[in-house]
Amino acid sequence: MEAAIEEAYRGISKGDGGPFGAVIVSKEEIVARAHNEVLKRGEPTRHAEMCAISKAAPSFGSHLFLGGTIYSTTEPCVMCFAAIHWARIRRVYFGTTVADVNALGFNELTITNRRLKTLGRSPVEIVPGLLREECRELLLHWQQLPHRKTY
Repeated sequence: MEAAIEEAYRGISKGDGGPFGAVIVSKEEIVARAHNEVLKRGEPTRHAEMCAISKAAPSFGSHLFLGGTIYSTTEPCVMCFAAIHWARIRRVYFGTTVADVNALGFNELTITNRRLKTLGRSPVEIVPGLLREECRELLLHWQQLPHRKTY
């Protein structure tokens, strides 16, 4: 999670997008790091998790990331959770929640990962609250920036 937080700060400093970072791990090794690039690319699907999934694919040699784990600074949105499920990522860790970023003005659907897991009968293991305070500090840092953009 520390690497995901670092990646989020890197993205913020470059003005690439919102305060979000993600890393994908396989066999205890980071295979991909990414931050949100929605503003940089002008493309709404360039969330940190989606960018990390794109970068990690060559490491798995397949569209299936069997045994993989993703660490995300904030609870994945509906789109990202679906991609995590489809990639067969085994476990998702996150720090802050969808409610936390909604409070900042982001346009997230208010469906939690636990609810998505239940509705879709997904096998993805969900581990919330990892380094929550550090992830909250990341959001607060972003909130204090004068030229921040929500979407």
